[in-house]
Amino acid sequence: MSRSVRLKDPALHSKGPALHAQALSRGKEAFRNQAWSTAFSELTAADGEAPLPPFQLVELAQAALLTGKDREAADALARAHQAFLGLNENQPAARCAFWLGFTALLNGDMAQASGWLSRASRLLEAHPDCVENGYLLLPTGYRAFHGGKPRKGSEAFALAAVIGERFSDSDLTAMARQGQGRALIRLGEISRGVSLLDEAMVSVTAGEVSPLTAGAVYCSVIEGCGEIFDLRRAQEWTSALERWCASQPDLVPYRGHCMIRRAEILQLRGNWEEALEEARRACVRFSQLTPKPELGATYYRMAEIFRLRGEFEAAEEAYRRAARWHEIPQSGMALLRLAQGQVDAASAAIRRIAEEVHEPASRAGVLDGYVEIALATGDVAGAHAAAEELMSIAGQLDATFVYGISNRALGAVLMAEHDAKAALTVLRRCLAIWCELDAPYEAARARVLIALACDEMDDNDAATMELKLAREVFQRLAASPDCAKVELLLQKRATRNQSPLSMRELDVLLLIAAGKSNKAIAVKLGISEKTVARHVSNIFNKLDLSSRAAAAAYAYQHQLIPST
Repeated sequence: MSRSVRLKDPALHSKGPALHAQALSRGKEAFRNQAWSTAFSELTAADGEAPLPPFQLVELAQAALLTGKDREAADALARAHQAFLGLNENQPAARCAFWLGFTALLNGDMAQASGWLSRASRLLEAHPDCVENGYLLLPTGYRAFHGGKPRKGSEAFALAAVIGERFSDSDLTAMARQGQGRALIRLGEISRGVSLLDEAMVSVTAGEVSPLTAGAVYCSVIEGCGEIFDLRRAQEWTSALERWCASQPDLVPYRGHCMIRRAEILQLRGNWEEALEEARRACVRFSQLTPKPELGATYYRMAEIFRLRGEFEAAEEAYRRAARWHEIPQSGMALLRLAQGQVDAASAAIRRIAEEVHEPASRAGVLDGYVEIALATGDVAGAHAAAEELMSIAGQLDATFVYGISNRALGAVLMAEHDAKAALTVLRRCLAIWCELDAPYEAARARVLIALACDEMDDNDAATMELKLAREVFQRLAASPDCAKVELLLQKRATRNQSPLSMRELDVLLLIAAGKSNKAIAVKLGISEKTVARHVSNIFNKLDLSSRAAAAAYAYQHQLIPST
């Protein structure tokens, strides 16, 4: 029996090298064809038969990263690093250490990042003039950029780009240019920064860089577009990313980023159900991997849509989940409190957030919410100051989207200051921006404010038309809170009939009928007591009344109190 086994042993062992060679050949071919799952499985099979040489271990690591297998990728890179060291190949060993460190840095594993990057730097001490030293400038730039030192980051990325160009390394050059572009945007040099982002993307779309670099550059550039609200550019590069991902069905790491940006664009364009589904898919995608900060952006996007649709419980849960991952405070939860009628809580939250957020692009969204909440609490002066700062940021960023929200904020403030004529000019400009961006919900919000301005100017037909146009959009989007507000405004117009009062005077009359003082009315409507007093005087004159009690009686006698 033992002799029989010994006779079979040579045949069994002879299959090992053959199986290794076949699997290795198939793995290499799959890698060339960008069939990442096949490349990973075949190279893994070959490695199981006999240890892969270091360069194939690097390919195995890349295939693992591109299919979302971070742990397997790290193991393969660490083995490649050791193998290169065994061959006294310090430069490729240092490059493996760089990727291990840089990936750890992106994942927030700071201790591992420090260890691997320090090792890479030590290995290159005897090689001061090599391309790997350029790669080691990338984490320096990254740390500076995310540490609030964009100028230092820009300098590191710029030097890395020079080294990349000198050694004709397209991957390094592209990564360095996008990093420098992001840093310049943070420094306020937006035009120059965007040009560098576009240049990096051109090298990607031309197929000049590796898939790992392509994905990283895509995602960073799209994120940069989001920071400056450059929606057209974000849409263009998002479409390019979708096509790139579609050409590689096995690809995992970059699909989630694409979905987040696509969800934002879908929401802006009024495709809320599609946007919500895209955000849900992104959430699933990021949850399948090691949970990453991008989960915060997916939950926040979902929360925003829930809030606008009046699904407040779902919104609150999504905001809370987003808070676990989101580093920068945002105004969504404060606006939710406002929608729930918790005005004091909303005011406290938005004021705290405004004190925390200072970076212009992030602050723009906060100020937009600040104006709305401040007006709801009657703080017209605070709303005015926030609107002016928002206009300044719009000019600084030169972003169409921010011009839209800043004009809306200013228009709302001018209405609160009872300057309907000036408000109407600003709000017409605001409406044109939203129509240009194909943003129906935002356009409908502008129409509501335009209706109020028209009413103040006694243009009743225009006011009714704008309200009905806004209502059509809100109904299509199932934006129930906005629908309710417009229905109430239309109901007031219907119940007013031939009353000589303006919409704002009717608001004041109804609050007088409810027993409110001028001060309470001012707080409720977000206007000054002086303005309230003028409205009261106009009401008394138009209706030939002499007291608040008579005004209240008039409201009830003429059935001006809206039904509930």
